[in-house]
Amino acid sequence: MKLDTDKMLAEKADGIGLMTFNNPARRNATSLEMWEAIDVILKDFEADDSVRVIVMKGAGGKAFVAGADISEFKEKRNDAEAAERYAKASDGAKHLLANLKKPLIATINGFCLGGGLAVAMSADMRFAAEDAQFGVPAGRLGIAYNFDSLRRLVQLVGPALANEIMFTARRLNAEEALRIGLINRVIPVNELDATVREIAKTIGKNAPLSVNASKVTIKEVLKDESQRNMDMLAQISEECFNSADYKEGRQAFMEKREPVFTGT
Repeated sequence: MKLDTDKMLAEKADGIGLMTFNNPARRNATSLEMWEAIDVILKDFEADDSVRVIVMKGAGGKAFVAGADISEFKEKRNDAEAAERYAKASDGAKHLLANLKKPLIATINGFCLGGGLAVAMSADMRFAAEDAQFGVPAGRLGIAYNFDSLRRLVQLVGPALANEIMFTARRLNAEEALRIGLINRVIPVNELDATVREIAKTIGKNAPLSVNASKVTIKEVLKDESQRNMDMLAQISEECFNSADYKEGRQAFMEKREPVFTGT
């Protein structure tokens, strides 16, 4: 995998694809080149069968992602053509984040604000350090948070709390974020990376077809009943029952050993 920037890092180990936002000088605020690199990284992780789980984190220990890198707006979003290129790159990467077939985990410490929170909410799970702070400052900037991000926020915390977060533009600490359902768990700062890695490794040992079936089905549950694709869900279920992994799971259970799944 070749990246044109060092502001995004990618590595693979133990079935985990780790993507790191590496712009600590700007609290990992996302730039155009970072969005373009995210697209490359995620496509590579999705295509690599050795990667079972994708984890994303911010470098430097001070932030996950603190929104967009506003410092480059004057140069790279200064006219319609430049803005279109930026939107194409960021929208494409956000679409990939939201539609990955593999499980996606956000490892959050420090600031997780605005567009950074949108990135975190695209993950299937969010684990935060005790020092994490969450918020959407749109109300203080005179901008509108996009529909997909607000939809995810409402799905996670409900409309009343989404209204409070958006209208007040205040920051939430990790304990409050946990209480309202924005994150899965609060973890001591010095244990965050190791804990998330163990969670990812546990997921990676399970049957990929089954994990994907759960991911897809949960997304369908969140849709209006009229929009659910029940035929697709039936097909996914059939594929699981006809898979080699289903046979391996049964055999391992009978033999009282750990199953070895291949995703087939």
